Amino acid sequence: MTNHNSSLSKTRYVTGCSLLIALAVILQYVEFAVPLMPSFIKFDFSDLPALIGAYAYGPLAGVIISLLKNILHMMASQSGFVGELSNFILGASFSFVAGFVYQRSKSRRSALTGGVLGALFMAAVSFPSNLFLIYPLYYSILHYPEAVILQAYQAILPSVTSISQCLLIFNVPFTLVKGLIDVLICMLIYKRISHILKGN
Repeated sequence: MTNHNSSLSKTRYVTGCSLLIALAVILQYVEFAVPLMPSFIKFDFSDLPALIGAYAYGPLAGVIISLLKNILHMMASQSGFVGELSNFILGASFSFVAGFVYQRSKSRRSALTGGVLGALFMAAVSFPSNLFLIYPLYYSILHYPEAVILQAYQAILPSVTSISQCLLIFNVPFTLVKGLIDVLICMLIYKRISHILKGN
């Protein structure tokens, strides 16, 4: 009986994660420009399934969903894996922290606390990861000169003089708001879909 329950649990885990990965891939293609942000920065809801997965199955599931959605997206992407790498770093950071906090005390309050902490952590991680890894890869692999990227920010706010300034003023707040929107949506829908994912 124990083996049967364990097998059933694993099947639900794999099936649930697969559905969330598929949804995340679809959502990754549904992106749109954001006012007062450079045109190469887009908003999408593809971190939401990873967040849901982290709550339903634990923090590692959120990381797995973030990883696999980006591997699948990379097959049709033209960002030379750089965009997917950035999306994975931030999405995995977000869902892992949120899922870790929620797993310690499963309640609506801990879900909200975990989500907010996850969004804050993702925003904090976005600064060094973009400055020292992602943007240098854009310069070297995709041949987007630093000066051209800086000009895209300066077209919105002429007073910025460096990429680090741009990241602090534009990217960090954008990443935080993006995460908080995902948390809000998750809080509104999680209870309604959790029984489907968990088989309760």
